[in-house]
Formats: sequence, structure tokens, C-alpha cells
Amino acid sequence: MSAMTTFKNLLLTGVALGALLGACASAQAAAGVRVKELARVAGVRDNPLTGYGLVFGLSGSGDSARNRATLQSVANTLRNFGVNVSEADLASRNVAAVIVTARLPAFAEPGQMLDVQVASSGDARSLTGGTLMLTPLSGPDGRVYAIAQGAISVGGYQFEGVTASLQKNHPTVGWVPQGASVEQGSPLRVAGDGRSLSILLNEPDFTNAERIADAIRGSVSGASVRAEHAGKVTVAYANAPANLVSEISRLENLSVQPQRKARVVVNERTGTVVAGGDVRLGEVTVSHGDLKVEIRTDYTVSQPEGVFVRPGSSIGSVVVPRTEIKADEGPAPLVSVREGASVAELVSALRAIKLSTRDVIAVLQSIKAAGALDGELVIQ
Repeated sequence: MSAMTTFKNLLLTGVALGALLGACASAQAAAGVRVKELARVAGVRDNPLTGYGLVFGLSGSGDSARNRATLQSVANTLRNFGVNVSEADLASRNVAAVIVTARLPAFAEPGQMLDVQVASSGDARSLTGGTLMLTPLSGPDGRVYAIAQGAISVGGYQFEGVTASLQKNHPTVGWVPQGASVEQGSPLRVAGDGRSLSILLNEPDFTNAERIADAIRGSVSGASVRAEHAGKVTVAYANAPANLVSEISRLENLSVQPQRKARVVVNERTGTVVAGGDVRLGEVTVSHGDLKVEIRTDYTVSQPEGVFVRPGSSIGSVVVPRTEIKADEGPAPLVSVREGASVAELVSALRAIKLSTRDVIAVLQSIKAAGALDGELVIQ
């Protein structure tokens, strides 16, 4: 399959996906979106946990003796089991020092299991086949909230020979599914004194904040509802709700009609172009030039000529480079887009003149700079 055919298929996939997402967004907008999909209650969020640990059982792919911190950590761990050794006696590469991270969800209780991520902090080549030893995980306040331990799952590998090596993905990063046990519940709770709630939007927007406030006003009686700013809606009750959990559940299931942002997302690596249904173009004309420059160098050997010429210290064959440069500037294709056209129509027109992915991105950037793209352009 040629590169141009692949590019065409990627563009068609992007246009089809954009149309599908636009249809889904239209159907969702007609039915409304729940408040819980757009916002969250203040105080309800995940909390980062971090810890330092050791991975044992590596087959010679762990940290080298240059990592003194790893050797010291191994010696300290063995002392906890009653084995006294010095750092100089440790020469094995079967251990690696790692940083362990996890997310503690809101309202987590002791005994709940969490997934943890493990990343090498030394010069280990791979964590494949290793087991994470007991590692305390602490929050920003320095308190231990979970303990991690278990076999590491690595989505890659690395094999090395004398003169060659083979690697897939990143073998120095892995996961321990359900590898941490919560030992202490999350310290965060719903913010407020029980008589007020704050609804925080995931993406601040003045219109959506006011629409959420209107939906709550129509559902809650005897409460003061106010959109504080683009990212926060406050609900103040005259009397504290008898069941706060039931009240929050009712509020987050209210239906609103959100206003979507007009946005075009272009992935340069895959050539995918995804545009929302609200993205429109102004009247614009695109002229794309095609300049091809070919530089070719041939090497020939010049031999000495003449009957009386004999090879000597200063006479011999000479390699002579001959460089040829050709420049071919083809006709510049012209594409005109009418007022109110969609991005899908533009991409189809650009595909017709056989533009590459990089050229499509350059055209979209130029259209945005010209003020003819009614939306935000995001390039990944």
C-alpha cells in the first residue's frame, strides 16, 4: 500500500469519525446531558499517592552497582529480616529501585484495592518478571494511606546480545493490578457545612454554568442557587438536607443542554482529523504550491591520458564528483470553500488535490490565522 493510499484512508477515517461524533453529539444534545457528566461536587476528587520501593526477582536486568541508593536500600531491607550485610557485599543486578504511584479515590475505605504504577528510578534495563516488595504509599500530607505489593505486569520487553538488542515499548514501567490496599480512608469529604453545596464544572464555561444553575433552580425549592463564575455553581439551602447523599444524587442526575465548544483536533502522527458539528468555515480560497527539488551526485574516475604519461608519485586516477540539480515547480492547485462549509467538506477538497498530512495541518493553521475557521484548532 502506497503512502498516498494510506493517507487517503486515514483522512476518510477521520472525516467519517468526525461525522459519527457529530451525529452522536446531536442525539445527546437532544436528550440532554446529566450534570454529573459536566461537573463534580466540591471536595470529591482523587488524591495522589507516592512511595519508594524495591523490585526483586529480576533476571540480571536490575540496577547496577553504580546506584548506591539501591544497594543501601537492599542492605536496609535485609537488616529488617535479621540479615546483616554491607553494601560492598551486594553485586547482584536482580533488584531495582522504583517509584510507586497510585490514585486514592474520594471516600475510599480501608481494605479497598487500588491499581499502582511502578517506574524505575535507576539504570535498570527491564522490570519484567519482578515482584514489588511491601511499599508504603503516602499522600501530600506525609501520612501513609495505602500499602503496595505484588507481581509487576510489564507491557514490553528487552533482550540484549553481544552486538544487538531488541526492545518493545518501555520495559522499565509497569503496573500492579489491584496491588495496593487502602489502610486509611481519604481525608477529603464534601466541602461545606451541610447547608450548602458547590458544583464545579470540569471545563469552565459561563453558558454551561448558568444552564446548570437554571436546572437546579427548577428542581430545588427553598434554596438559593447562583453561578459564582464560569466554573462554580453554589446551592445554599434554607435547611440542611435530611439525606445529603440522596440530594447530591438527585442534583447530579439533572438534565441540561450544554453548549459545546467548536473545536478541530488534528493528529499529525496518524493523519486523523476530527471536527465537531458546530465548526464552520468562512469563505476562503486555498492555493497550494508544489515545488520539487532533486539533487543527484554521480562519481566518475578520471584517468591520465597520453602515450608518454606514466603513473608516478604525482600522477594517478582521480575521483571526480558531478552534481546535477533539477527544480520542478508544478501548477498550484486552487481550492475554494463557500461560506458556512464544514471541515469535512474542506478535508475532502484537500484530499482531491492529494495533499499530505503535514500540508493539511498547514492549511488548517493558515485558515485559522486568516480568521476563516470558527472554532479552536488543536494539533496533537
